[in-house]
Amino acid sequence: MSNSAKILADRKQFVPNAIGIFNPSTAASASGGIITDADGNELIDFAGGIGVVNAGHCPPTVVKAIADQAAKLIHCSFNVASYEMYTRLAEKLATLFPHGDSTKVMLTNSGAESVENAIKIARQATGRPAIICYEGAFHGRSMMAMTLTSKVGYKLGCGPFAPEVYRLPYPDYYRNGNGLQQDEFSHLHLRELEIFFQTQVPQQQVAAIIIEPVQGEGGFNVVPEKYLKGLRKICDDNGILLILDEVQSGFGRTGKWAAYQHFDVTPDISTWAKSMGSGMPIGCVIGRADIMDSCQPSTIGGTYAGNPVCCAAALATIEYMEAIDINTLGEKVGNIVRVRFNKMKHKFPAIGDVRGLGAMMAFELVKNGDPFQPDGDSCKKLIGYCAAHGLIVINAGINGNVVRILSPLVISEALLNKGLNIIENGLKEILSY
Repeated sequence: MSNSAKILADRKQFVPNAIGIFNPSTAASASGGIITDADGNELIDFAGGIGVVNAGHCPPTVVKAIADQAAKLIHCSFNVASYEMYTRLAEKLATLFPHGDSTKVMLTNSGAESVENAIKIARQATGRPAIICYEGAFHGRSMMAMTLTSKVGYKLGCGPFAPEVYRLPYPDYYRNGNGLQQDEFSHLHLRELEIFFQTQVPQQQVAAIIIEPVQGEGGFNVVPEKYLKGLRKICDDNGILLILDEVQSGFGRTGKWAAYQHFDVTPDISTWAKSMGSGMPIGCVIGRADIMDSCQPSTIGGTYAGNPVCCAAALATIEYMEAIDINTLGEKVGNIVRVRFNKMKHKFPAIGDVRGLGAMMAFELVKNGDPFQPDGDSCKKLIGYCAAHGLIVINAGINGNVVRILSPLVISEALLNKGLNIIENGLKEILSY
């Protein structure tokens, strides 16, 4: 039995089946854009630990920062004794992502925890109970985050869910554009929100609207600019807080530090994690200072939040990202992938749509050119083909029919194209072209 086979067999014996396997691979070490599996095989990484390693696997400066901090202070809890690593990181994040004239930051352990706290903050700041979210959304697997998450497969048997959560259709132009110009399409969706206030929940009871500028698990759907700007105005006009979930789209993935920077829209609160710490468990909530200070003592925070070693990793990651100009790398990788995917779309009619922002790129497989006939089976076969040929790639979308790219942004052009060649060859074989 190979080392990989043993790991997978042990996983089956000792780990709950419900912890999903997105890709049939193993990992023993990694560097840059390459993962080495338990049998010594090198695999091109197009999953990035699900969008966690924008700066690449094991950047040397980050590894050193982790080791140095671990030798000095691993844990004491920021609630017990304040330490500089937390405040330095908070200052850095507030500088990178200003939310109004004054910005404050709370650190968390994960994206889901960031979302949980963002909702608590919004409700306390407004004194209102209701939260509006979107179809296709993914905000995590803790209870409030799972309530906000759309895909029912993530929620089976886990209810009852948190109350006072209402869901809108995401402005999905590919499926529902119906030949309209995108601005007109956005206007119609914004009008539906105004009607929603009359038929589902009054705006006076809504604390916040939470939306991903680019849906992650939902299939890399990009919010139309007109819609997000209109949403910002509706929130302003009605005393509603706008929460933008940047957990997967942040830190250079879209070619900017934040996806919302593409739209010239600033949220009241934003949530972050994933590539913030190069794989160390850390996230944050960023918000206007007056909003963040509205919370009652001890209603937010936690034992491990802002762990010193994780803070050191995040600071070193951000400094490394600045040094290598992560946003330019995101643009470059995104341009290469978009061009290749569009060429594949012309070759393979099964690709119904190519979409994304920066290096957060995807294509959707459908039957008969119909957006409402998702082809999840072909997507699953393609992922298997790629795994057998040395490429780790994962799917997305509520029907599992979207192939998404979340490669490290430091990946070389040669390695990136090698991976894209594997995808194209897989499509030829699976679709019999």
